[in-house]
Amino acid sequence: MIQFEVDGRQVEVPDDGASLLEVLRDRLGIHSPKDGCSPQGQCGCCTVLVDGQPRVACVTPARRVRDRTITTLDGFDPDRRARWADAFCATGASQCGFCTPGIIVRLDGLYDKKPGASDAEVERALQAHLCRCTGWRTILDAWHVVAVGTPVAHAGDRDLAAAARRAEIEGGVAQEVGPQVALGAGHFAADEAPADSLVAVPDLDGGWAVADTLAAARAQAGKVQGRRTTVSASPPLDLPAGEWAVTLRTSWVEPAYLETDASWCVPGGEPYTPLANGGAFGAKLDSVAPAAARRLADEHGVPVRVLLSREDSVRLGAKRPPIAAGLRADGSGMVRVVRTPGIAERIRSVLPDVTVEEVDVAGPPTSSDIRGAGWAEAWVLRAALADAPVRVDGIAGGWAEARIDDGVARVTVAAGDALDEVVLRSYCVGAAHMALGWVASEGLAVDDDGVVHDLTIRSFGVLRAIDTPAIEVEIDRTPGPSVNGSDAVFAAVAGAAWLAGGRVPDWPTGHTVRTTTNAANAGSDT
Repeated sequence: MIQFEVDGRQVEVPDDGASLLEVLRDRLGIHSPKDGCSPQGQCGCCTVLVDGQPRVACVTPARRVRDRTITTLDGFDPDRRARWADAFCATGASQCGFCTPGIIVRLDGLYDKKPGASDAEVERALQAHLCRCTGWRTILDAWHVVAVGTPVAHAGDRDLAAAARRAEIEGGVAQEVGPQVALGAGHFAADEAPADSLVAVPDLDGGWAVADTLAAARAQAGKVQGRRTTVSASPPLDLPAGEWAVTLRTSWVEPAYLETDASWCVPGGEPYTPLANGGAFGAKLDSVAPAAARRLADEHGVPVRVLLSREDSVRLGAKRPPIAAGLRADGSGMVRVVRTPGIAERIRSVLPDVTVEEVDVAGPPTSSDIRGAGWAEAWVLRAALADAPVRVDGIAGGWAEARIDDGVARVTVAAGDALDEVVLRSYCVGAAHMALGWVASEGLAVDDDGVVHDLTIRSFGVLRAIDTPAIEVEIDRTPGPSVNGSDAVFAAVAGAAWLAGGRVPDWPTGHTVRTTTNAANAGSDT
């Protein structure tokens, strides 16, 4: 048996090779540490303090913490925990709230050591983490609130119901907004399942392995361990023949939502949504988890919790369809795109004079529900025929304008009644971050047989905090109905980044937008 202290109480667990994360979540019921990549140890969502030092719990064997003190976010001093939660809410530093518990634990550890840490030092501390929603800049803002005392409007001074409405407009699904979200209380499926549920994971034959525990189910399934190939991501489609003013080829990219697909169901019931407190950028709308949870619960006669590992989500989850396009100066041309229902209409809504050719390509599933799929690529091509700044008209109204100046991404967005400017800004910063990575660094290696070879979360190319430039968002306050603004920001920033990098035809271009701070941080990487 192993004894140690967790959040002020002594516990004893079997010495059976389990990870600290497994012990905390599945045996002790502590759900603030999240499983975003276990056991890759690359996303930081499961960060806890071991004798006061931040550690990633999914790669820490429980036997290594024998007689030591573990502190999760749940075990923080209530006033201190509330201080971080208020700061993250006030600055828009959490959206879905899946990655933020681990980030808060990390920042609190840094604050104990160096409360006056610079932005560069904070960014270096965040290298152990990934966040897909916020674009990092708002997390730095939250640090300033706690460490420097930067004044902000707190939750009690805001209409959080209006904030939630804005979040739903931007994310596409109902979303909760409040300090509790930053603490991981976003009602995620893996947290909400009954404690006595069976656990199901995908096996290697296209079925499901079902067992009493996650560890047992993964062992039964023969879980594929994450790997990062040495092969570079490359566009899968050839350019159409012709004389073109602009050409663009995009690669396979991973939506990279941090909460992997999960659902649970009781026999005869309705499955719990895998969307939880965020829309996953449209990538979970066709998730296999809910239907599997319902079928397996009925089959076994007990509640069943379905969990996809990071590797499962990469192999099974929907991707934005790659394109290969040539455009003439008058806006005519051809766009070749991986065959996807609805994608041709999305492209022609922006480029009505192009011919769209859908091509069958071996690879992961695709979906036109992914954020701006087809539509954003078309706007990028259209922008390449004009000069900066890049202006994009939103699908439902509103607009966004973006330019890159001196290593800063500058954005103006018009989205009607903002409802809550903190949330609108947060979504726009996050969209800008995603766009910058999409153009410059994100890609998946997929072989000729359609098999994805990049299965670790760090291999996706998502920009880290130290790689993310300053992002400035100006909100146009012209009255009007509240409409989505962040999708237009995504397309506009992608276009601006491509122009700033010289319109390199194949994405990812490798041309990142860098500031002096970014360069200094990169030089100090260890």
